[in-house]
Amino acid sequence: MTSATFTSGTAAPSIPMKQDATVIGLVGLAHASSHFGHLILPLLFPVFMQEFGLSYSQLGLLMTMFFVVSGVGQACAGFVVDRLGARPLMFVALGLFIGACIAASFVTGYTGLFAVAALAGLGNATFHPVDFTILNQRVSTPRLGYAFSAHGLTGNLGWAVAPVFFAGLGALMGWRNAYLAAAVMYAAILALLVVQREHLSTTVAPRVAAHAKTEHDMAFMKLPVVWWCFGFFLLSTMTLAVVQSYAVSILKAMHGVSFEAATLTISSYMLCGAVGMFIGGFVAAKSKHSDRVVALAMAAGAVLLALCGTGLLGATGTMVVLAITGFAVGIGGPSRDMMIKKATPKGATGRVYGLVYSGLDTGFAVSPLVFGVFMDRGWYGATLLGAALVLLLSVGAALGVGLRTAK
Repeated sequence: MTSATFTSGTAAPSIPMKQDATVIGLVGLAHASSHFGHLILPLLFPVFMQEFGLSYSQLGLLMTMFFVVSGVGQACAGFVVDRLGARPLMFVALGLFIGACIAASFVTGYTGLFAVAALAGLGNATFHPVDFTILNQRVSTPRLGYAFSAHGLTGNLGWAVAPVFFAGLGALMGWRNAYLAAAVMYAAILALLVVQREHLSTTVAPRVAAHAKTEHDMAFMKLPVVWWCFGFFLLSTMTLAVVQSYAVSILKAMHGVSFEAATLTISSYMLCGAVGMFIGGFVAAKSKHSDRVVALAMAAGAVLLALCGTGLLGATGTMVVLAITGFAVGIGGPSRDMMIKKATPKGATGRVYGLVYSGLDTGFAVSPLVFGVFMDRGWYGATLLGAALVLLLSVGAALGVGLRTAK
């Protein structure tokens, strides 16, 4: 395994579109449920502060726990996927989310919330190596760009649905019952995937005798391209974490925007990102230079975000440009996944995706520690400018991946 090579899906190009669409839809549903799970705790932070007397620092530590567990678990899950297949881990992950939601409905204090964060983080850990192993093996190669587009789009929709779900049901039946309803939702998704399990099966690389092995399972970690991919995810996700965690507070502090309008701006960012991913799927399917598409999309996003950070656009202009930033970054999403596919050595899909996408969890865990200091000091514009700079650094990481990928 001396260089990165292209991996091919096992599905033939002549596979009917309906069959590919079924696989893409099922995997997309699972991915949406994982992104929904990212928000099962943050959305109830105001409730936890009132009920349990918690501070912002304590609440932030819950999410650090979530993403640390998820990141470490994701890197490990890739090895299990390559050995046992993707489908069993998908089912286990959904079971863990069911358990996390049930536990959250009965929680009585900070210790219980910490346990919920760890359990949900463990459930989240498997989805990227599982999803991309299934997509790469079960979807015909010409349609992979569209598959990656749908995968990213459903993730954004999972983020968009969670606030409506918890706000609506929380108002109707209380937050504890809303968690039980979320558990029922996860159970329904699990039941559907079990019924449709034949579309989610994957093959594993045949085991060879120890004396016949030419390379260790960890050999892929020697490839510089894998770490450039990891770096790209870490940097680009740090920027996303700033938008998700602090944009509402920044808009209120810099421009006096109402909480409702600021929250709507974040929803618009996510929805524009979903539209960008949809369009980006067509770009990814046609482009031979995924790294350049990613670099251009991230560079455009960095410029737009920097404009927001200057404070020169005013309230309305900042909200509009911030939403457009989501669109720019979203266009690069499917090409990003295609870029990782091209950099993945054959037979190591689960391991590489597990390690590389743990950079996403690392970015979510690190970003609040860095930019939280900026926010505490009232450096609101600098927070957005810093996030733009980090996103610009991810451009260099994307181009570095392209230079180190075998053509």
